[in-house]
Amino acid sequence: MLLCQITDPHVVERGALAYGKVDTPQHLERCVRKILALPRRPDAVIATGDLVDGGTAAEYGVLREILAPLDMPLYLAVGNHDDRQQLRAAFPTHRHLAGEDGFVQYVVEDFDVRLVVLDTLIPRKPGGLLCEKRLRWLDRTLAASARPTVVAQHHPPFATGLSFMDRMSLVDPGAEAAVISKYPQVERVICGHHHRNAQARFAGTVASICPSTAHQLLLDLVPGADIRFTLEPSGFQLHLWDGQQLVTHTAVVEDFRTWGTRD
Repeated sequence: MLLCQITDPHVVERGALAYGKVDTPQHLERCVRKILALPRRPDAVIATGDLVDGGTAAEYGVLREILAPLDMPLYLAVGNHDDRQQLRAAFPTHRHLAGEDGFVQYVVEDFDVRLVVLDTLIPRKPGGLLCEKRLRWLDRTLAASARPTVVAQHHPPFATGLSFMDRMSLVDPGAEAAVISKYPQVERVICGHHHRNAQARFAGTVASICPSTAHQLLLDLVPGADIRFTLEPSGFQLHLWDGQQLVTHTAVVEDFRTWGTRD
């Protein structure tokens, strides 16, 4: 199985710029074209939150239009910039978005690897939370099958050293770790939010962050540093399940010259 992860597109309306600087719809359009041009098509695409920037119906309309060319199954998670009801309204055929107890949490059983999508959204807050209801759902869902599993969520459950974003990360990651650590079939916890590629050991497995399809966070590991963004190459990740392990590759959206040994 090949799972493609995109994250943090922060789509705004056509003609607008996110933060007055970034044409996020154009960035996501380029990313979609790059995914469709891959030598091996992904079996599915998961978008791990901050799908739009302001949570408006108009932005979700642009998002739906841009993602429409993807001809493989598409799964959506919510981030702190998202609005659950507007997302559901924009993607009415995505029945899994109904979730449970009002949260956009669901499980996908259609592939060799089970995909468990979590909702870490605290409305109108930048940080994330897995409350008791959401954690109980996660526990029940993981207990239901010993198949290899990928857990997808927006907020990372580990500190990265990027001080400003770490202060807006998941509240009480230890509570999630207590659940995840009971289930060795969890191959990976995949996340967004930080606009940079990063990985850490977590709860007996690995948690990883995917780069944004748009702007990246400046790699500033100075304690207490303020938030700054950069227009480094945007990216996405490919998670390859080979039957034994999950291997992750980070791809850049921008095009570069390629050649073979016979060129």
